[in-house]
Formats: sequence, structure tokens, C-alpha cells
Amino acid sequence: MRTPITSPRMIGREADLEALRAEYRRSADEPRAVAIGGEAGIGKTRLVREFMREVDSDALVLLGKSVDIGTESAAYAPFTAIVRQLASVIGTDALLEAAGPARAVLSVVLPELESADGMPPRAGTERLYELVAVLLENVARDHRLVLVIEDIHWADRSTIELLRFLVGMLTGAGILIVVTYRSDEIVRGHPLRPVLPELERSRRLTRWELERLTRDQVAAQLAAITSVGSADEQSPGVQSTIDDAVIDDLFERSEGVPFFVEELAGAGRGSGESGMNPVLPETLRELLLARYERLDDGTQHLLRLLAVGGQCVRHDLLDLVYSGSAIELEVQIRAAVDGGMLVIEETCYDFRHALVRAAVVGEVLPGELVRYNSAFADALETQAAAGRPVAHEISRHRMAAHDAARAFPASLDAMREARQSFAFARATRMGERALELWEQISDPESVAGTSHTALMQNTSAAWRDAGDTERALTLIDAALAESDPTDTEQHAGLLVDKARYLAALSRPGSTALLEQALAELGENGCSDTTSAVLGDLAGRLMLEARFDDAVDVATKALARAEASGSLSRESVAHNIRGVSLVGSGHIDQGLVDLDRARELALTRDGAMLRYRVNTSDVMHLIGRYADAVQIGNAGVERARELGVQRTSGVILASNTVEPLSALGRWDDAFALLEPALALKPPPGFRVHLQRMKLWLLTWKGEQNTAEELWRTWAPMMKVQCEIEVQSRLGVARVEAELALALGDVERAWRAVSVLLRDHRSMSGYDLPLLADAARTLALLRSGAAGASSVEHIDLGGAESALREVLASAQDWPTAAVWSPFFDAELADDGLDVAAWRAAVTASALSEAPAYLAPYARFRLAQALVAASDRSAAHEEALESRRLAEILGAGLIIGWLDDFVQRAGLDVHASAEHTVTTRGRVGRAAELTDRERQVLELIAQGLSNKQIGEKLYISTKTASVHVSAILRKLGATSRTEAAYLARSASA
Repeated sequence: MRTPITSPRMIGREADLEALRAEYRRSADEPRAVAIGGEAGIGKTRLVREFMREVDSDALVLLGKSVDIGTESAAYAPFTAIVRQLASVIGTDALLEAAGPARAVLSVVLPELESADGMPPRAGTERLYELVAVLLENVARDHRLVLVIEDIHWADRSTIELLRFLVGMLTGAGILIVVTYRSDEIVRGHPLRPVLPELERSRRLTRWELERLTRDQVAAQLAAITSVGSADEQSPGVQSTIDDAVIDDLFERSEGVPFFVEELAGAGRGSGESGMNPVLPETLRELLLARYERLDDGTQHLLRLLAVGGQCVRHDLLDLVYSGSAIELEVQIRAAVDGGMLVIEETCYDFRHALVRAAVVGEVLPGELVRYNSAFADALETQAAAGRPVAHEISRHRMAAHDAARAFPASLDAMREARQSFAFARATRMGERALELWEQISDPESVAGTSHTALMQNTSAAWRDAGDTERALTLIDAALAESDPTDTEQHAGLLVDKARYLAALSRPGSTALLEQALAELGENGCSDTTSAVLGDLAGRLMLEARFDDAVDVATKALARAEASGSLSRESVAHNIRGVSLVGSGHIDQGLVDLDRARELALTRDGAMLRYRVNTSDVMHLIGRYADAVQIGNAGVERARELGVQRTSGVILASNTVEPLSALGRWDDAFALLEPALALKPPPGFRVHLQRMKLWLLTWKGEQNTAEELWRTWAPMMKVQCEIEVQSRLGVARVEAELALALGDVERAWRAVSVLLRDHRSMSGYDLPLLADAARTLALLRSGAAGASSVEHIDLGGAESALREVLASAQDWPTAAVWSPFFDAELADDGLDVAAWRAAVTASALSEAPAYLAPYARFRLAQALVAASDRSAAHEEALESRRLAEILGAGLIIGWLDDFVQRAGLDVHASAEHTVTTRGRVGRAAELTDRERQVLELIAQGLSNKQIGEKLYISTKTASVHVSAILRKLGATSRTEAAYLARSASA
């Protein structure tokens, strides 16, 4: 009868098991994740297997494992195992139905499901990630799901990124993800190292590490293994039947690691009184090989072969490699299983612990290593010929067999396979390996079918796709250094790649490189490279606010796109030209171009995404906030149809954060920020999201939180500001307003001074920053707290310079809003009553952001107190507070609290105001039916144009109705009218 290898019951993990149970209970209401770490042999697998056994019978428990095969781990291997198990449980048809619109991408994780139609156009990681999320959520509606991924430290980067996405973006209840990892493997540079704390901060993941066993727990484990003494750890007989010296020795040698306790117990079984042999292995290697050495030569040979094959060697592969008969193979496998060396998992054979496999690998002789690896590579090539994507395994075995000539083409094939599977990290390793082998191969260019420079360029692109743009840049520089400048197509293509990498890293130099590439190709070139250069260059010029140059280059790009018949490039060219025309003040002409970009992009999702992002921005900048939101929301709906609502859809939705904020829908805006930031968007978009989060936090009254985030984000934001004018102005605005909220006037001045240093005008961004600059300048002139020294500032010259910038923006659609605020901030150092009344009027315009109404009334109240009109000041302060409370503008409320206290206003004297408000609510009955319809649409945040479209009336007629409503209700703004409408319905 075989000796038990493991304890029949788990020892010392009761609290950990209860914690898993608690997370499972929580997952009934929200998706949860658990990461359990610990050193090798600490008992992670035992813990999760015990948990899996006791999960509700109606739940689906799916297991995926990462395997230790060096750096060539198969892309998404744990998820492949999980989806395959899911298919076997619910059936392939149900699986495809649950996958939703992106089901065609399912073949990436389950190759056997590849359809005749192949991949959808523009398939990528975003569609794959979305697919897995949708699939899990749909299945979880009918069955609780527990996904267990063991040894995530061995997973490829693609698997880790997919895990990160799921933990951060799953929304459906009934899903628990449990991962285990070796904590000592998560060293600096490991892809999992930054992900775990990031997910822990999101509060969606709980993480802990397993501790070593105490001496008493080791004694209990030993007693259970040897079946000596009571099964109850607390029984007084547990330690008495085993000699204390044996327990002390085993505890010292095992150091409380459960796996070592088991191995030492197994190696030490003898005939002594305690059932333990006092002579135990001296080294860890002896310990791990103790069971191996008891087996016959044939079984040891099989184990060495399997150890070279890696973890989880498939039976069909082993059958091809093993040189004996099928009967001999079965006999030796059974002997290895009975001897405690192997475990069988479905159709694979694996060592009972990775440490055991590592020890057996050490027993393989050099000659055996070459033969075994060559045999595995030959067998895998047979499977590759049948369509299996195993080139990366072939490459690994050929390299281990020191067969460079055959490892080279296998590495190139593996690179192609990896890119097709979106496993970009593996593609980089295969590309780097092929580059290393290049000099060892006879005529490598013929074998590869490409040049060394082109291979470097392709590998560089893989590094970019894998998220390591620094490495991509290093490699593209090396490619440029060895490239032939007379090969203009290749050299220009390398320059374009470098320009894109620099832009992705928020570094200057992209524009100059693109201009160099265009000079080499000639503007009249007909190649795809020329078209790409023109498109990229137009986009960079647009971001640098060189609008006239951008229009010129975009026009050339458009002509090239029309000649080639590329609708996507035509759309993008119209898009960039339209934005640039708007930026240069030719708004109507630019909007025509943008509409044409939309028409051309109707069947081109990538071009349509770009159209929606840029056009939404334009609408916001010209004050058409509801239009901006509508465009973004239409994109979200399309993303939902395509099955990418959590990737492209989130980006499109978050692009509406600024117009939503302008409409006063701050909670809606704030809710969009975190999912978008979790996707790690490109630097330019990330800076946009970060500054909007800072802005909302500041005006919500959470300026201290905003300041903490600013200190973390500012370095990267400042880098982005060096290459994009819109980022420079947008970041300056949020820093200035945060500084003013914190009372640091000099810091605010440093921020707004960007308008005075080599300024390149972007009117939509200039105008709100000009209002901040005017306010800061007034505070400096009045000697306000936080403005300790102004001798170094030419205040008069600064005002003149700011007025010049303002004059250049007077034709911009939102100038009617911001110009009165600029004047009011400076008139009589911000205390001119008439100027602030004009600002209050401006705040009622549809182009005015919602926060300006309570802000203007607050400032008017201050001016009225200075003018000794305390009664009017009291009314304005009350109205400001009411509007600020509706909006959630905690910063303004805080200013009001401080102001009424300093001014000695009676903050409790609001009865009259309440009666007045009720009276105005009552006047809603005076509205006509049509006016009530218009009022409902105002409450929904629609512009006059949208109201006209909804009610089939002209924009002018809608404007007349809005004016009548404001007059009848006594409201001073659309926001106030919407509030009164809600009050009336309540």
C-alpha cells in the first residue's frame, strides 16, 4: 500500500480559507478578485483546491494554470484553459452566444473555434479583452463563476494585461477571480509587480501572502501524514507519539514550508518507534530527488524527458517523442504517478511541484538535453504542419538543442503567430531572438525573406505594441543607424516610426522627423509611406496649434488619399483639416470638413472613432456642449454594437467629461474618469483625463486631494505640455485654479503666464485661462494673501499683453461668455458691481459652463458688500449658494461660508428667498404647452439647436421660447430654469 504523500487535512490555513469564503460571498453582489502570494511550497495550490471543492455546486469553477517554460509562455494560456472548460460545460453554441458581438475574436483564446470568416477588421487586444469580459458576465447571469489562475507569475504579459483589464472593468455580479503567485518571483521589472498594487488600490482586489507554519502546525501536519496520533490538531496526543527531537529537526529543516514537511516526511519514513527515520536528506536537491531515485531506470528516463518538455506535457506530444512502445509508456507513467512524481491533469502530465521538475532537469545529461529537445521540436513541427500554432515551442526547443539554423526560422514564425494572437510581448522576444541568431545563419536574408533592418523595424513595432516604447525607440535608432539613406522608402518609414514613438513618449522632435521624411520622399510621391507621412505631419502641426500649416499639409494628404481611393485616409485628412480650420477661426468651413469626415467614416470604425473624438472636442470648445455629449454618446452606442464598449466605448464616453462638466452634470462626468484612466490611455488623452479629474475635485471643494494627485501627475503632464499646445493651456488652467483654491496666488500667476511666453493661440483654451489670469492679476495688484512679492512682475505690461490675447479671440463663439468675466475680474480689482452684473448675464448664455452662474453671483455679492448694498448682496449670496448646491460646487460654497461670516450677513435669513423661489416655481403654471415642452428639454441639457430639432421648429424660434421661459420664471440662467422645472414637478 502506498504511503500518503500529503496530509489528509489542510493545516494552518483556516483563516485564509475563511477569507476566501468571505470574498466568494461578496462576489454575489459585485465582481471580486483575490491574489494569494507566498514562496514556493507554502501551500497556495492546496488552499485554492480546498476552496474549489467546497464552492456551491451550482457555481462553475474553472481552472487555468500558467506554466514555467522560460520566457515563451503561451499567450493567454490560463484563459484558454478556462474558456475551453467553459465550452465543455455549457456547450459551444451557448459559449458563442454568450460571447456577444465580438465572438469572432474567440479563436484567439480558443483556436479550434476559428471561423471561415476569420478575424473581424481592426481586431485587436481591446476587442479580445472586451470579448472575455462580456462572455464572463453573460455566463454569470445564469451561474456563479469562480476563475482560478495558478502561478500567475509565470504568465506572459498578455495574460497579465487581460487579468488587469478584467479586474478593473468587469461590472456584472457573480464573478470571483482567484490568482496565486510566488512572491519571491515578483522582482523588479516583472510585469506583475506594478499591476498587483494598482488593482489593490482599486479596491476590487484583495491580496495577502501565506505565512510559514508554526512548530505546532508542523507537528500536526506530520502526525496527519504518518497517521499517528489524533487527527485533531488540538488533541493532547498529537506531539506525544512523535519524538520531539524529530519534530524539532523536521521543523528546522523545513522552516515551516508545508511542501518541504511532506517531502521530508516521505523521505524519512522508517521503522523507528515514531515511524520516522532520523536520517533525513541533507540538501534540498537530495530531498526533492528522494522519490525519483527510488524509481527504476526506465521511469527515471521518462521523467527526464518530461522535465525537458516543460510543464503539462500533452499525451499526444509525449507519444510522438517517447521512443518505447505505448505499453511501456503507460507502465512508466503509472510508476511515476504511484511514486508521487507526476500528476495527471486532463490530457497532460505534470510534476507534482515545479521544484521537483527543476531538480529532475538537473539530472539531464548534456547529450540527453540535445536529443530530448530535438525530439520535442521534431514532434512539434509535425503538429505545426497540421495547423497548430506551436512555433514558439519549436523555437524554444531548437535553441535548447543549440540548433541555431532551425531555431531562426522557427523564431520568425513564432513572431508572426504571436502578433496574430495579440501576444506582443512574446513577439518581441521572438524578434530579439531572431536578431541574435542573424549572424549565426548562412544567408539569413534569404531564410527570413527580409533584411536585418526590416526585422529590427518589425521588432521595434512589436515592442511598441507591447507597451515598451522606450525599447522600441532604442531599436528604431539602431535600425536608422544601419539603414541605407538611398533607400528612401525604408529610411523615411523608419523616421516616421521614430516620430510616432517620440510622440507616444511625449517627447519633442516628431514634427522635425516627419518633415525630414517628407523631404526625402518628395511631396508628390505616390507611396503609402508618403500618405502616412502627410497624415501624421498634419496631425502633429494641428496639436502644435500651427493651424495654417496643418491645413496646407492636410489638403495635400487629402489629395493623396483621394488618388489612392482610401476612404479612411480621406476621412482623417478632412478631420484634421476641419479641426485646424476651426482652430484658425474658420469655424463654419471647418465644420463642413468635419461633416465630410463623418460621411467618409460611416463604414470605417477607426476613422469614425477619430472623428467622434475630435468633433466632440470642437463642439465643446465652441460652446455646443450638448452636441459634444451627443456625438460622444453615439460613439459609445456604436462601440456597444461592436462589442468594445469597455475599451473604445470608455474612451469615447470619457471624451464627454468636459462638456458634461460644462452642462453641470458633474457626477456623470466624474463617473467616467476612473474606467478611462484604468485603461492606461495614450499620454495626450491621459493628461486630458487627469486634468479634468483635478478640475472637478478642485471645484467640488476637494482641493487637498487634487493637490496630492497633482504632485503625482504633474511631472508627466508637464512633459506632455512640451509637445501639445492644448495640453499646455489646459494644464495651466487647472493648476492656476487649484492654486487659487489653495490661496497660492504667485503659483497661479506662474501657471497663467504661459499666455505671455511664446504663446500660440488656441482661442477655445485661451479664453477661460484669460479669466483666471485676470483674477490672478487683480489679486496681485490688491496685495492679497498668497501674493507676497510682486516687484518682479510688470503688472501694467501683463494686463496689456493679456488684453492683446483677448482681442485675438473676440470672434470665438464663447468670447461673449469669457470677455465679461475677464473685465469683471480686473475692474476695480474685481469689485465693480456693473461689471459683475454683466458677468451674471453672460453666465446665462448657453455657451457658459454651469459653474460660472454661482461663481458670478458670489463675486457680485462681494462687489455689492463693497458698495454697501448688503441687502442685494445677501440675495445674490443666497442665490449663488442655491446654484452651487445644485451643482455640487463645494469650493464656491466654502468661499460663500467664509464671505458671509466676514461680511456679517445673516445666513439664516432665507425664508424670504424660499418664498420667492416657491413663487417662481408656481409661475411654471403660466407657461404655454409649447414652453413647458421646451423647459423639459432645457432640463435635459439640450441646446437651442437640439430643441429645435426635437420639436421641429427653427433654432431662432427655440431661442424665443427659452427667453420667454426665463422671463416668466424670473430665472437668470438655463441651469436655474432647469432647477425650477424639477422643483415644479416635485
